[in-house]
Amino acid sequence: MLEAAEAAPPVESLDVVARILRDRLGAVAVSFLIADFTGSSVVRLGAAGSVETDERARRIPLAGSVYDDVIRTQRPVVETGGRGAQTRVVAPVTNRGDAIGLLELFLPGPPNAEMMQEIGETAHALAYIVIVNRPFTDLYQWGRRTLPLSLAAEIQHRLLPSSLTCEAAQFAVSGALEPADHVGGDTFDYVLDRDTVQLSITDAMGHDVKAALLATLAVGALRRARRAGADLLEQAGQADQAIREHHQRGYVTGQLLRISLRDGGTEFVNAGHPWPLRLRDGQVQQITPKIDLPFGVKPPHTYRLQRLDLRPGDRLVMLSDGMLERNAKAMDLPDLIVDTRTLHPREAARTLIGAVVDASQGHLKDDATVICLDWHGTGNSQRNADTGANLTDASSVSPTRPAPDGYRNSFAVHRPSGRW
Repeated sequence: MLEAAEAAPPVESLDVVARILRDRLGAVAVSFLIADFTGSSVVRLGAAGSVETDERARRIPLAGSVYDDVIRTQRPVVETGGRGAQTRVVAPVTNRGDAIGLLELFLPGPPNAEMMQEIGETAHALAYIVIVNRPFTDLYQWGRRTLPLSLAAEIQHRLLPSSLTCEAAQFAVSGALEPADHVGGDTFDYVLDRDTVQLSITDAMGHDVKAALLATLAVGALRRARRAGADLLEQAGQADQAIREHHQRGYVTGQLLRISLRDGGTEFVNAGHPWPLRLRDGQVQQITPKIDLPFGVKPPHTYRLQRLDLRPGDRLVMLSDGMLERNAKAMDLPDLIVDTRTLHPREAARTLIGAVVDASQGHLKDDATVICLDWHGTGNSQRNADTGANLTDASSVSPTRPAPDGYRNSFAVHRPSGRW
């Protein structure tokens, strides 16, 4: 499958997967559904050339759907109809915890354990196919845009990591960002090295394109320093210098975190940013490190390297001030962190963001950003890369849901009307 996908043009690699599943399993119809930027819906995506049609993308809301169940639980669902009816299988397309989308196929009859194993492995391979082909085409970016993006939002999204979630043996991390009605310049980032994981969250002053450009300066300076091997203090210093030299009237608040994957030691820099929250043993506590000036504030200043107490089993929540706005105060953030403690960081982050949006009646005055990190510890691996795990569990079979209308016998993608 991987060889056939590599031989095909980037926009046709999904069709290769569909053809193989039809040939090997007798699938009547195959679809790939990609998760959109908001995390609240999926879009059918795929066939070469069809992006040029005038049809709108079919946006399928996740709430209350089988797709939501599969993304949330990361378990496939098998739905069987009446006698002679087709069987639908929906499997997660996920890589290292990043829920890219879903593989949906219709079979002539119920699949056996061997077929479910093959479907699971195919979905896992499809995640790699999407990741490998993303740099070569706008198809996947187009599929994630069920709503038009402003110029500021376009810049902001390009500053985020390509995968919003990452799982490793020692940790799982996920970030979520909900732009304000006028983009406020929030960003977050993470990187996994051989011996460390590094996280950052930043909030640029202002709104719209000016804030996005200021955020670009900050993120670019931090990444440049980090990729040159700089420690946290030097990263902070270079971000501060870049903004003072190239943006005379702006500043950026932020936090930088580095955790050793060998011994769990943590280093932390706080540049005028809201304090993080830590969930430990069912209790949420605000961590109160010393506060240094934001990046870009004159005159030149230094930053202090601090330590955070992080133990196996802890959940660390880093957030922007949009999570603490006046309307958001109506919700109890610590209680919500406790209530979502059993969720994967990916789902917990989206739940926290969704609560802020609901509290603001859908209109945020400032960007809301959250990073959720679960620290398992250096000797506690909670990652299982076996793509066949739980694929044949009877509890994942749902015989009651009807098959949706409108599916096609190949991948289907449609172009939305209006500008992006």
